[in-house]
Amino acid sequence: MKKEEIKELSIQELQARIEAAEKAYRELKVAHAISPSDNPAKITKDRRDIARLKTVLRQKEIAAVAEAASK
Repeated sequence: MKKEEIKELSIQELQARIEAAEKAYRELKVAHAISPSDNPAKITKDRRDIARLKTVLRQKEIAAVAEAASK
């Protein structure tokens, strides 16, 4: 996912995507441990995508708190 696409998602959508991505990542790690994956670079890509999602989620949470505090 591109950074622009991630920023357009709501907090609930981000949380759902993070859960799904983490589940897929765990399954990929287990599958890779059992037998080598065709594309081991996908593990790194997935981990970085999860980090991007979590970063944007945290930015939106901080912005929401700051907005609530300013009211």
